[in-house]
Amino acid sequence: MRRLLSTVETLAALSLLVIALLTATNVAVRYAFGWQIPDWFDGTQMLLGIAMFWGIALATWYGTHIAVDLLWEAFGARGKRVIDVLATLITVVFLVPLAWMVWVKVGGTGNQGTMDLRLPLKWFYSAAALGATVAAVLAVARLVLLPMGRAASAHGQDEAEGAVNGS
Repeated sequence: MRRLLSTVETLAALSLLVIALLTATNVAVRYAFGWQIPDWFDGTQMLLGIAMFWGIALATWYGTHIAVDLLWEAFGARGKRVIDVLATLITVVFLVPLAWMVWVKVGGTGNQGTMDLRLPLKWFYSAAALGATVAAVLAVARLVLLPMGRAASAHGQDEAEGAVNGS
């Protein structure tokens, strides 16, 4: 599982890195030479979609979505677990159809390409759809592990290990 999570983190980070490099390089060559990198805008848009879906996968697994924990904090361990399970169930109900619909979008892309270089959009959409699928799978895995007290935390250890280790 750690290898999968490491791969997901790397793909999301690389997408963001390439976005930053493309944007900075395009600005530099536009001011220095008066031209721009072909498809830099389309490319950064596609890479942002990829980074978002892979990032959603990580946020889902670690349970680090933006949340208001006022109610959650008022409950004991069992109540917190129930809230976490319900929240994860809602996330699964959202992510599974989302992943399906992104794959439908990939299938309906046809021969569409980027504006300048005519790079097939199917490549970018497929990478994003794979990220959406990983997000759905990790959400289901979290949903299975939560009732057993083995949910992942943002610190790289599950809650059961943290309770045993005293952290």
